[in-house]
Amino acid sequence: MNLLKQLEAEQMSALRGKKPLPSFRPGDTLKVNVKVVDATYDEKTKQTKTRERLQAFEGVCISRAGEGLNESFTVRKLSYGEGVERVFPIYSPVVDSVQVVRKGKVRRAKLYYLRGRRGKSARISERVERGASEPAESASS
Repeated sequence: MNLLKQLEAEQMSALRGKKPLPSFRPGDTLKVNVKVVDATYDEKTKQTKTRERLQAFEGVCISRAGEGLNESFTVRKLSYGEGVERVFPIYSPVVDSVQVVRKGKVRRAKLYYLRGRRGKSARISERVERGASEPAESASS
C-alpha cells in the first residue's frame, strides 16, 4: 500500500470511526440526517447565537461517485411537486448518519433517467435479499 492510500485510510477511519456507514447502492431509499447550523442575531445582547440541529433528507439514491475520501452519493426526492437533489460527501462532518429505508431493484449504476419521470413510471421495485437463513423453495419438497 503506498503512502497516499495509507494516509487516506487513516483519515477515513478517523472521520467515520464511531459512525459506521451502511452498505447501500443506487436505487435504495435513504434517510440522511444532516447537521444544520442556525445562526440568529440577538439585538438585546448584541451577540450571534448558533444552534445545531439534525434535519432528515429522505429520498432515492441515484448515484455514487468517487472513491476513498472523495466518495459522494446523490439523493433525489420530490418536495411539493419539485424534484430536489443533494450531493453528500460520505466522509463529511455535515452528514450525521445514513439509514437505508428500503432497498431498490435497479439494473444500472446511475439513475439519472428518474429526473424526467413522474408518478408510476418513477417507481422502483423492492429488492429481496435471499440469504442462508431463508430456505429455498425446492429444498422443502
